[in-house]
Amino acid sequence: MSTRNTLFVLFILLGIPSVSQADSNTPGKTANPKISIILDGQLNQYSRDPENYALPGFPLSGEAGLSDEGFALGDNELILSGDIDNKFYGNVSIGMHQHEGDVEFDLEEAYIEAVALGNGFTAKAGRFFSGIGYLNEIHEHAWDFTDAPLIYRGLFGDHLRDEGVQLRWVAPTDQFIQLGLEVGRGDTFPAGGAANDGLGTAALFIKTGGDIGRSHSWQIGLSHWSADVEGRTGGDHDHGGATEIPTFTGDSHFSGIDFIWKWAPNGNSIRTNFKIQAEYFQRREQGNIEMVGSSPLETSTYDGKQGGWYLQGVYQFIPRWRVGLRYDRLSSRNNGSDVSVLDEAGLVSQGHKPERVSLMLDYSRSEFSRFRIQFNRDESRPTADNQLLLQYIMSIGSHSAHKF
Repeated sequence: MSTRNTLFVLFILLGIPSVSQADSNTPGKTANPKISIILDGQLNQYSRDPENYALPGFPLSGEAGLSDEGFALGDNELILSGDIDNKFYGNVSIGMHQHEGDVEFDLEEAYIEAVALGNGFTAKAGRFFSGIGYLNEIHEHAWDFTDAPLIYRGLFGDHLRDEGVQLRWVAPTDQFIQLGLEVGRGDTFPAGGAANDGLGTAALFIKTGGDIGRSHSWQIGLSHWSADVEGRTGGDHDHGGATEIPTFTGDSHFSGIDFIWKWAPNGNSIRTNFKIQAEYFQRREQGNIEMVGSSPLETSTYDGKQGGWYLQGVYQFIPRWRVGLRYDRLSSRNNGSDVSVLDEAGLVSQGHKPERVSLMLDYSRSEFSRFRIQFNRDESRPTADNQLLLQYIMSIGSHSAHKF
């Protein structure tokens, strides 16, 4: 979406009266939506060139690289949300990012949600972050670290989202049990091409959890996602002035498990608290790779297996101050009929297993402001990259509470 068109949409959203203002006799309509703005600024320093970033063995989307070096914009957002009537809720989130010096606008989410179906059911339709895993549904400004885990970067391009529908059911039991089903268009990474007449992806997930005494709580989840992919693109490659774009067509499936455990003395997290979070995903893909733009056309069969995990802990040792440690690890085993084509597509790891250690310290003046410093020892590439990330996150206006 161009900057001009996006600004026009913003003016419309902020300037026109709400439905209830236009028709105050409509029952169940709220007077105004909730409006919030997330301001995210960063200062990033790397010991290696961020333009040459790669995850050997993993095809990367355009959004999966490193943030710009030096002063940069992070995940700035404009969020509008509110009740539509007594049965429906709506949410729009517009992201504003900086990439290679240009400011880009992105419609991150735009969905309606039926919240009163009864018997534990809720439904969502539109564009939304998938319910797979634990971190995926959480917006970047609410993450405990500045950047995404490597497995999210490699498999999802930081976030897995799509246009489609989602149905959830919460069991009527003392222990929390939730089942979820999604069907998506399949036009965004890691899918592509909107196969099957725009019904290209499907996902299933189950989550369960509960409390242990007054001080402990936990949740564990299982997820599975599958897609029919048509023409998914990766990074461009310049060969003698000709741009070649690796594309994948075939089947893609991944499964994952996620876990989180939280501790707060007697359930009071204001002074001190601690949480451990971990996720593991494994993906299998079969199909064909084409280097679009090559002459003659270069092709290869492709049988790929990629996986990885991260483990992180965050400790609030006194009010407003937290420290966190995270470890990432990836591996891949990809085969095909033409290794040179796979290599150009970034699918040859040459035995390298990307890993990273991250240490962060942050200070929250209030629930609306946070300052963070983070150091990464990033071995995504064979030569290590020392990364220093400084960040502020500010929230203007009200915004919805985040998940467990």
